[in-house]
Parts: sequence; C-alpha cells; structure tokens
Amino acid sequence: MRIKIVLSIFYLVTAFLTSAAFAEDGTAILKKVDRNLQPESYEMYRKLINIEPDGDRKEFVLYSIKKGRDKMVALFLDPPSEKGRSSLRDGDNMWLYIPNVGKPLRITSLQSVVGGVFNNSDILRLDYNQEYNVTGMKNEKDKYILELKAKTNSVAYDRLKMWVDKKNLVPTIIEAYAASGLLIKTLHYSKIKDFGNGIIRPAMLQTDGPLYEGYQSIMLFSNIKKRKFADEVFTLNYMSQIESLR
Repeated sequence: MRIKIVLSIFYLVTAFLTSAAFAEDGTAILKKVDRNLQPESYEMYRKLINIEPDGDRKEFVLYSIKKGRDKMVALFLDPPSEKGRSSLRDGDNMWLYIPNVGKPLRITSLQSVVGGVFNNSDILRLDYNQEYNVTGMKNEKDKYILELKAKTNSVAYDRLKMWVDKKNLVPTIIEAYAASGLLIKTLHYSKIKDFGNGIIRPAMLQTDGPLYEGYQSIMLFSNIKKRKFADEVFTLNYMSQIESLR
C-alpha cells in the first residue's frame, strides 16, 4: 500500500514538473512569436475588410504605430468619412479620438471602432505574452500548440489555443474562448511575406466565428518597419497629431 502511495506521489510530481517545463518552453516560444509578428517598436499600414452575409464590403485603411509592450495607436486614413480618427491603447486603457469632438472617448476591448468581427483588442493588439500566460504546450512534427490563459479579467479573451508554425515561429491558427469555454472566434494567419529588416511574418489575418455566422473580417498588413517614437506620441493630447508622423 505504501509503495502505491509513493508511486502515486512520484507520478504526480513528475507530471507537475513536466507541465512546468512545457510552460517555460512555451513562454520562450510565445515571446519569439511576438517578436516575429511585430518588432517591439514599429510602424505599419493595414487594410481592414468587413464582409457581410449579403456580400456587402466595408474597407478601412489604418496607419498604426506601437512602442514597447503596452502602447499602440491606429490612425484612420480611409474611407473619407473616417479620416482623421485615431485610437489609442495604453495598457488596458483605450480611447477613440474623433475630429470636431471635444475630447477623446473611452472605448473597451470588446467594442469595435470598425464593426465586423475584429474588436478593438484585435485592432490594437499588444504582445501575446504581455496579456497571457502559457499553461500548456504540445510539440508536434511541424508545429507547436500553445494553451494560453489571460493574466487579468480585462483581457478580451479568457483563453487562446494557438497553432505555431515551427519553421517561421508565427501563428497559423488561434482559437479565442470566453471564460465559459465558448468559442468566440478563430483567427487564421496566412501568406508569409518578407517585409525586410528581418521581419518575416503573415501578411494576412482572417477571422470568423460562431457568434458572427456569415460575417468575415480580413486584415492585410504592409510596410512594417522598425521605428522609435517618443512617449508623448502615445498620449491623449497627441491623438489629433498622429498624421504628422507619416
């Protein structure tokens, strides 16, 4: 009986240590994924396309900049009706600036300034390792599968399941779940492209989900370049001046 108890404890400890080792390895992989997807500080252009069930399309062009782990801004360039608007993220806090409106308006991660399947968290996305802990990892032939858990309740998705291409260390599929276990959406990364200066990553992101039946949103990336910015660029007072950075 004593031997069985000892063996049971041994197996439990071994399983725990193995899980901890996988999580540690997974964290290192996730950090590499973040750096491959985007430099720590950069600028880029994106086109967002929302496709509705009847085939109607709405397109937006954004100029986006990011600094460090928790600051990002997106400026609307097109359509003309949206031109001049900008969104700012500083950690968990987000704002929307609209020309001719007195002051920036607070927005939330689950809202969407463009409509469609992408929410504000998707559009103003920080590094994954900034918002999530790795709780598990599977090492398969040509991919890693990471299980991620949100660090706080303010994160848009409670859990993520991420398929990572081993060759390029970038995600191919990400499933986003609510705390209840409900699948909210699936993100599909594709079209690996060399953007220069060591940036090799997907140029397209598509998303859909059971909560958005018949709807699809696409994000196309271009001109991703490393660039440094002053801290003042990521403040409420600067939101009306983002155009001057282009």
